[in-house]
Amino acid sequence: MARIITVGLDGSSASLAAADWAAHEAQLRDVPLRLVTAWEWQPSAFAPATGLGAPVPSSDIQRAWAQHLLDEARTHLAEVRPGLRIDTDEISGLPVPALLKAAEDAELLVLGSRGLSKVAGFLLGSVSLSVLASCRRPVVLVRAAGHGEEEARPEPSARGLSAATDHRDVVLGLDLHMPDDAVIDFAFDAASRRAARLRIVHGWALPPYYYSGELMPDLNDRTATQVGRALADVLRPWQEKYPAVEVGRQATVGGAGRHLVDASHDAALVVVGRRIRRATVGAHIGPVTQALLHHAAAPVAVISHD
Repeated sequence: MARIITVGLDGSSASLAAADWAAHEAQLRDVPLRLVTAWEWQPSAFAPATGLGAPVPSSDIQRAWAQHLLDEARTHLAEVRPGLRIDTDEISGLPVPALLKAAEDAELLVLGSRGLSKVAGFLLGSVSLSVLASCRRPVVLVRAAGHGEEEARPEPSARGLSAATDHRDVVLGLDLHMPDDAVIDFAFDAASRRAARLRIVHGWALPPYYYSGELMPDLNDRTATQVGRALADVLRPWQEKYPAVEVGRQATVGGAGRHLVDASHDAALVVVGRRIRRATVGAHIGPVTQALLHHAAAPVAVISHD
């Protein structure tokens, strides 16, 4: 696997925000950036942008548009990220398989989390969700500022805003029942590169009999102590590996999804894991990740693991 960050473009404001975030991340990691776009448009997605029943443009027009999009993005990013190596690749094929193929050669895939490009004609939100559900590489989903669908492209002087968020917390949603090394390492590494604090949000549940009608005031304290010890055991090797990273802990009773969404409003990045498994219908993403994709204000990194 090459050390490269790949970002998928479709011309929407969300995908341009993703490109800006990816360029900044590439500089943090000292790796090249690869801009890709799939130029085979889907009729079902193109029609809403041009009118029901509108014909799909010829392959020559599609390829010309794809090349223009890549050239424009590359020129713009080169202006605001001098010294960054930027490669481009227009891929023949539909967006989901094309992006999954492109991700195989990258250490990180970055996508816009929502947006319908009136020119490109495919739903990036739908594409991102499908790619996320099947991709085994880390995926970061980025929204456009203000979460708007058709916002104006920021001026070059404003497109370095990702750097300004670096010293905000990196937030990790940690499952103590199934902690995964890849997820934890990604979060610590992200905080280390940004010289940021790592805030860990983890949920735990009281035993069912806690609410059986009897008041047991010491049970909550005992359970909290046990959870704290378990968390310390999980984090110990990572704090030794990343001694400069300050760690904050936020325990929640019950699911952590809402708390992670709240934390995202002043975070540089939210990191969660996705267990690789097949659901009865389609692929499994999980309720916490679903909540973040719908409501998170910060970029969300989803790390797949077995």
